[in-house]
Amino acid sequence: MEIVKGILVVLHLVGFGAVFGSTLAQLSLVKEARARITPGILHGANLLFVTGLLLVASLYMLGGSPNNVKIGVKTLVLIAIIVVILVNRKKDNVSGGVLGAIAGLSLVNVALAVLWN
Repeated sequence: MEIVKGILVVLHLVGFGAVFGSTLAQLSLVKEARARITPGILHGANLLFVTGLLLVASLYMLGGSPNNVKIGVKTLVLIAIIVVILVNRKKDNVSGGVLGAIAGLSLVNVALAVLWN
């Protein structure tokens, strides 16, 4: 089971990298009015959601007790990220504020994971 948990953690980190990296890559296109929500941003957020749920489920299956408040806050932040992505994904051009919100909320989610014990 530890191998499965390790794989889920790696996939969770890959999801963060996809969201954050793809968002940063689009920031250079804001001045040219060509920035958009790429599929990688959406798929990364979906990967974060699925692997996060599976990680929490694996904690319960192993008899652990995760911090439900922390998991709830992280889930709300991730839902906010997904809502921003879904609202803006069909637009031909998104503002730097939208991309900044996605990147900022992603960093908040990582900070919550690392700093909240």
